[in-house]
Parts: sequence; C-alpha cells; structure tokens
Amino acid sequence: MQTTFCVRHVRFHPGGARPQTEVLNACIDQHRNTYVGGLICKVLQIAPSTYRRHAARHRNPELRSAHAKHDEVLMLHIERVWQANMQVYGAEKVWKQMNHEDIVVAHCAVGRLKRRLGLEGVRRGKTVRSTMPDTAAPCPLDRVNRQFQANRPNQLWVSDFTYLSTCQGWLYVAFVVGAFTRCIMDWHVSTTMTTEEANYYRQLSRQPALAA
Repeated sequence: MQTTFCVRHVRFHPGGARPQTEVLNACIDQHRNTYVGGLICKVLQIAPSTYRRHAARHRNPELRSAHAKHDEVLMLHIERVWQANMQVYGAEKVWKQMNHEDIVVAHCAVGRLKRRLGLEGVRRGKTVRSTMPDTAAPCPLDRVNRQFQANRPNQLWVSDFTYLSTCQGWLYVAFVVGAFTRCIMDWHVSTTMTTEEANYYRQLSRQPALAA
C-alpha cells in the first residue's frame, strides 16, 4: 500500500475551493485500497471521523439520518413522475404533480434531488450558440496567460459577448470590462450576431482618447 497521495487525484474548484464532503468521501472510497486511508484524509483536510461515519452508513444504510432516508424516498417519486410524463417535466411540474398526489415536498427539494439524479426536463424555445469557432482561422494568442488582472486603469480591457431573450426576440450584447475597475467601459446591442460586433470593439480599443 502506497504511503504518498497527491491532491491531483481529486478535482478542486477554481481558486482552490474544496469540493463537497460527498465528493471527498467518494475519492477516498476510490483510492483507499491503494493509499493509506489516514494519509488521504490528511491531504484532503477531512476529519477521519467524518469518513468513518460515511463508511459505516455505506455498510449499514439504517445508520443514515432521517433526512437522507426521506430524500431517497422522494427521489423514487421524482423519477417515477418524470418517467410517467415522457421525461419532459421540469422541477416545477414534477413538484406540482407530487403535491397533487398529496406528497408533501418543497419546490427547492425537488430541484435539488432532480439534479442529483441527473434528470432534466424539456426546455422551451430554441437554443442559441454565442460562439461558433472557425477551425480554419488562426486562433488568437492568449496575451495575458489567463491572468485578467491590472495594476492601473486602462491597462487591460476584457471583451465578452452574450445574448438575452426578450418579448420581441433575441438580443446580442457585446461589452468591454476594465480589468482594474471591474466596470463596463462600453457596450453595444444588436439584433443579429455577426463579426461586426468584434470589429466594433477592436476599433474601440485603438482609440487613443479612451485608451489613455
């Protein structure tokens, strides 16, 4: 059994934030036959008693909390309602159907458990892709190495492109954000998604009056 363990075995969130306890327990379950269990807990900064409690509940499901047992019962109902309605119901309709069947459950609980089960309903409206890369065109260089920080105003501007739905259709918004102030420097709205948006901000960044 190996006596060294590296944090690369578990995927941390951006900024080094530690994953949920459930994710850490699953990581220990995966590597406990290869590495010393106490060492993994030390590297992942999780109390050994926390993992022992998880392992005991895994061996004997009756040791789980009443909340966990109730969630398991609700997940059976949620999946049943979702399957019975051709897998198109979202959290809202599943919640209403369950309450119609006198199954008392909170709306937020249905959404949480649906995500845990990996169930999704059908979304109305067409989907929009704001980025359609041209594989034949050369890719722009990353001039700041993904470090979007600045020590003074107008040292670094970051542009972005997004879309939003309105009662009259889709609108496409391009904007420039100052990396120092984190404020929107300029923005432009259009009813079409074309390369003119990018050209607009390329010309804007070259204006000496604004870049000074």
